[in-house]
Amino acid sequence: MAGCLSIRGGILEAYGRLGDGVKKKIGFLSFGFWRDVNGSQTRSGADALLQTIDLAQAAEDVGVDGAFVRVHHFERQLASPFPLLSAIGARTSRIEIGTGVIDMRYENPFYMAEEAAAADLISGGRLQLGVSRGSPESVLRGAEVFGYVPPEGTTAADLARNKTEIFLAAIDGAAVAQTDPARTGVSGGLAISPQSPGLRERIWWGAGQFATARWAAEIGMNLQSSTLLSEETGQPFDQLQAEQIRQFREAWRENGHDREPRISISRSVLPITEEIDRIYFGDQEQDEDQVGLLEGVRSRFGRTYAGEPDRIAEELAQDEAVREADTILFTVPNQLGVEYNARILESIAKYVAPAIGWEPAK
Repeated sequence: MAGCLSIRGGILEAYGRLGDGVKKKIGFLSFGFWRDVNGSQTRSGADALLQTIDLAQAAEDVGVDGAFVRVHHFERQLASPFPLLSAIGARTSRIEIGTGVIDMRYENPFYMAEEAAAADLISGGRLQLGVSRGSPESVLRGAEVFGYVPPEGTTAADLARNKTEIFLAAIDGAAVAQTDPARTGVSGGLAISPQSPGLRERIWWGAGQFATARWAAEIGMNLQSSTLLSEETGQPFDQLQAEQIRQFREAWRENGHDREPRISISRSVLPITEEIDRIYFGDQEQDEDQVGLLEGVRSRFGRTYAGEPDRIAEELAQDEAVREADTILFTVPNQLGVEYNARILESIAKYVAPAIGWEPAK
């Protein structure tokens, strides 16, 4: 590993010339898989939840900025984010906590507003909540099982966006109910309680298209660019994603918002520093973008970065979307356990992330 530092210094110098100067944040993103199979360190739902809390603490200890979880229903994955985020918030003191993403088709926006505010208050204002229309699922009409059916003439995507706008208004303190004059003697509006100041500015939209990224900008949400984009043009994934980010920023400026938005992307990064890493991930060292049909739409998926940390650092420093974003979330193979994933995050923090302009939290 001695060569890492000298090579990394050259990459960082190049980044300083070519980058946009925005200080980067890094975090991990866990899908929270659990399977009772050989080799899995995460064999139950309890394992997935408790180990995610432990990994967030370990990530905070090595200076990582964020702990994010994927939410997916009807699967052996994390599905109920707010108890988990609240527990992480109570255990940690600095790290951002968030989702990538909550499928709004399944949510009651008012109850979610109460849950989100409570989790944010418990954490001291560290919640960074990613929401979206959701991704393809193995369940048939899963949101309808939860009782949510799109109104006649609308789509599931319309339902998700409508619920999101209601949720945003609720956490922003809008009156969403009326007092009962027979009980209170007055007539007036009531907001969801509790409220958590500043939470409205920490909501992100997970976008897999250019149009939905622009919509997020129009209503003032931060952007979580998806790990797949249904805008296949033949361009490499990083260039396609960078173009989505530029269109988001343009729409943000056009709508005259008075703050700078945040933008995150996800990358699968697996530094190989020990023989066990090569056993697990050596066959992914030459991974490339994937192109395929997703719900009938031709889509492009990002690659996995596996190999020596120096080479990964150099490749990420040249990644156009990494340059454009301010927050990079590294997906973790959570079924390999807390100790293994903590070591991956430490390797990323030491040998990879400085090449893209990141510095450890003080």
